[in-house]
Parts: sequence; structure tokens; C-alpha cells
Amino acid sequence: MTYFNLPESTIVDRFIPKSKFFEKATVNSKLKQEFTDGIKRITWAYKLSEHTVNIVGTENIEELHIFHIELKNREIPKKVLQIIDKTIPYAILYIFEYESDRAYGMTVKEDSSRRYYFSDWNPDMVFDFTGNTIEHIYQKIIKQFISRKIDTDISNENFAEIVERDKLRDILSRDISALQSKIKKEKQFNKQIILNQELQKKKVELGSIR
Repeated sequence: MTYFNLPESTIVDRFIPKSKFFEKATVNSKLKQEFTDGIKRITWAYKLSEHTVNIVGTENIEELHIFHIELKNREIPKKVLQIIDKTIPYAILYIFEYESDRAYGMTVKEDSSRRYYFSDWNPDMVFDFTGNTIEHIYQKIIKQFISRKIDTDISNENFAEIVERDKLRDILSRDISALQSKIKKEKQFNKQIILNQELQKKKVELGSIR
């Protein structure tokens, strides 16, 4: 089965048993159950490398693989993806499919915390698999996920700076949500004022990130 208009040389179309990931990574019984409950089938769909597309890899991103994951429900099993990404040493673009619905996801390989980006279901995304290096292609895909998230064209901006800004956005967003929750629960008016001042500072800081 083909998913993208890529050269035939890139097509792998190989089924990967879930047990293969259990052999190569420490997986507890709960995660094994999540594998079983969430994933129907994993197919290694494509491999983009110097040998398949004649585009060189780099020390950071040597190859880009595309995995097709058929789901048993409409929920993307994010913890399971962490096991896959720890097992596979290359960048992976995920295609998630549940019945007739499709979504995409990818992890930032340079981030040890396994930072993921996901599309909505059935997005109007078109991936560009051309570039000077495999890393260039990978970066364009990550930029596309972030660009859709913030509704801003960032295609010509520095990749590392884009990712760092987005990490900061998420940290500030979590801080804002936590402060809003604290304010609602706080009974003392004086403490509410202090928390609200901190909240406003966080909102201003978040708004200043372009």
C-alpha cells in the first residue's frame, strides 16, 4: 500500500510484529497492554536514505523512516510511540489510521524528552520530501507541524530556535493553566491577587513569543 508519492526505491511495506519492540526495550506489563489495546498493526512503509533517494544523511538525522500504524481506537498511544522511538535510531514520521480517519505524528529526535508533534485527524497536510539532506527534509516536516500549531509561516526560520520557542510556549501554557487552577481554589483574597499578578506576567511572556 502506498501513502505518498515517493520513489519505488523507498517503499519497504514490511509488517513489524509488536513483540520486536518488547525484545529491544524494557517494556512493563502495563505498556505491553497498551500496545495490545491500542495498536492493530505496524507497517514499516518507507525508508528515505542516501541509498533509496540519493539524498545524504547527516550525523543528526541519517535516515527518515515512515511507519503506518493501524489503531484499534481513535486515540493515539503516545507512550507506546516512546518505546518505538527508543528502539529505532532514526527519525520516524507516523501515519495513524483508524477506520477511514488518518492523522500524522513525529518526534523531535534531538530532544531527549521525546517531544512529539501531532496533526488533527484528517488534516490537509502535504509533505515535501525534497531537500539537500535527510535532515533538511526532517526539519521541514517538523516545521510544518509547528507552523500549523501556531498558524504562522516559519519555513525560513532557524530550526533549533523554532523548536526552543515552541518548548517555551508549552511550558508557559502549562504554567498559566496551573495558576488559573490555583486562583480558582484559593480562598484568601490577598493570595489571589499575588497569583493573578504572576498569571498576567506569564500571559504577557507567552504573548511576546512570536
